[in-house]
Amino acid sequence: MKKIIFFILLYISVANATDSITLNNKKTVYLSGIKYQLFFTFPTLFQLDSSDTAYIMLNDKVFSTHSLTISSNEQREYMLDNITFSKSGNYIIRIGAHGFEEPLRVIPGWFSLLPPLAAILLALIFRQVLIALFAGIWLGSIFIFNNNPFTGFLYSLSDYIVKAPANPERSAILIFSLTLGGMIGVMSKMGGAKGIVQYLSKYASNARRGQLATWAMGILIFFDDYANSLIVGNTMRPLTDKLRISREKLAFLVDSTAAPVANIAIISTWIGYELSLINESFQTIGIDDNAYITFLKTIPYNFYPLFTLAFGFMIAWFNRDFFAMYKAESRAGRGDGVLKKDATPLADINNPELQMKENVEPRWYNGIIPIMTVIFVTLGGLWFTGLQAAMDSNIQTDHIGYIEYISLIIGKADSFSVLMWGAFSGSIIAIILAIRQKLLSLNEALNAWVGGVKSMVMAALILTLAWAIGNICTDLQTASYVISKTQSILSPHLLPLFSFLIAGVIAFSTGTSWGTMAILTPIVIPLAYQLPMLDPNISDSLQSVIFLSSIASILAGATFGDHCSPISDTTILSSMAAGSDHIDHVRTQLPYALMAAAVSIIFGYLPAGFGIYGWESLVGGIIALFLIIIFFGKKVNRFE
Repeated sequence: MKKIIFFILLYISVANATDSITLNNKKTVYLSGIKYQLFFTFPTLFQLDSSDTAYIMLNDKVFSTHSLTISSNEQREYMLDNITFSKSGNYIIRIGAHGFEEPLRVIPGWFSLLPPLAAILLALIFRQVLIALFAGIWLGSIFIFNNNPFTGFLYSLSDYIVKAPANPERSAILIFSLTLGGMIGVMSKMGGAKGIVQYLSKYASNARRGQLATWAMGILIFFDDYANSLIVGNTMRPLTDKLRISREKLAFLVDSTAAPVANIAIISTWIGYELSLINESFQTIGIDDNAYITFLKTIPYNFYPLFTLAFGFMIAWFNRDFFAMYKAESRAGRGDGVLKKDATPLADINNPELQMKENVEPRWYNGIIPIMTVIFVTLGGLWFTGLQAAMDSNIQTDHIGYIEYISLIIGKADSFSVLMWGAFSGSIIAIILAIRQKLLSLNEALNAWVGGVKSMVMAALILTLAWAIGNICTDLQTASYVISKTQSILSPHLLPLFSFLIAGVIAFSTGTSWGTMAILTPIVIPLAYQLPMLDPNISDSLQSVIFLSSIASILAGATFGDHCSPISDTTILSSMAAGSDHIDHVRTQLPYALMAAAVSIIFGYLPAGFGIYGWESLVGGIIALFLIIIFFGKKVNRFE
């Protein structure tokens, strides 16, 4: 009887095993026109070899046939290489004589571009960012979940919006932003923010000096782009309001210094991530070059961040603007408000809970001390966590320079945890100052802190939706589609230019600069190393220029696309910190970003591919920006 039961169970398991296979890299949907590698695991009861044939079926007809490749004997994993679905539809992959089957759903490749483009266009047209972002998420979910609007709606909530901040780094960014908002609330209530304005007004006594002070502070806080945006925007906002500088201009000055300076800084929270990407690519192609030294060599080729920083300085210095920014500055200058009448600022700084308490004397140090606490705790935390990580990894530091050693430590740091430490420390110090000087009671201080947190809720919602649509783009393989359609036109001479443009498109569509770097670095670096070597007309010196400028173009293009995208987290944070209407910030910054990008292409990435490069490229680009501002920019009149 036991034997009979055993053979019955064995028969059932065999029968079930022949029904299906396990697709290890299974995606929800696949895109037409993109090459895939498909990995399968088969039941242990069966022995397959590479002679078995894989049939790809579409509408019960054989679409194509392929041979299996053994990927791993130990894990019984097999591979189908270079599989391309030229048509959309519901496919079945049938393997071997045993009848193993696995269904696949393929959608048109260009569908992957529609969710981010829909979100961006709706945001610009209707000026409702929350609705626009949700519409993009919903559209992407419809594509992913079998073109069903109802199912797409449900899963856009449960699988994307709810899970968007379910990531330690993203959670840290949210907590940091909300907590820093609470600190600003206490500072404002006890008169610290107004005290900073009164103190800085002695030196930044007009709009020109106020803009230059904002730009300079953005340069000084170079170690992290998130900290830069939130600290500079929140600190300078009361002063720029007093000087009749529009919120759009403040958001631009914050945004145009935060990521660009962190991108090229030799000591920042970006450096470790950038070096890890470069080093991994070097290992893949067998290069023994030092990633840090290579990064230093790419800085002169990082045209967009350099030109953006120069452009922001000259815009502030000459008090000239263009297009929508000129209208915004003219409105603020004549006293019609630092915001448009129908604007919806991301930070609700007019909340009565954030207004200075009556009969309180404004003191500048009540604002500066909490801010400096955030900066010093952040810097100290970066050093502490980075040093601990380096020691745990047993990294040898005997034969490296002092600057490289510091950069290595900062690059290893847990920047997201450190930012939270800084924000909470600043909040605690602000509350202690308020109570110690009897400016606020404990209850008033805590209410002010909660009021500051509440002022950031709108921005937190938008940030969450921006992350969700980024996840949609990942599942729809938006970046892979863009790369597949542009990779074939790359040539050694045009590689820096196309790398910059492709990085910009991907960052604009997905809203992430770091994600763009991670996608393109392992593709572009091998191409930049190998393609020039195949052309006998390209000299060794030109090979080096193409190689370095191509690496820099990825970093620069990612920053450029991030600046232009309304679904970018750093763009949202800049709007939040400046108290600007988010769409107004995007609309006024976009022409400036395009100008800096155009100059970067004309004076940088295009000639660099043909060996026309030197320090004169940087000087020429800066002169071009200067002439554009002088001859085409309009002087902003400000009336007292």
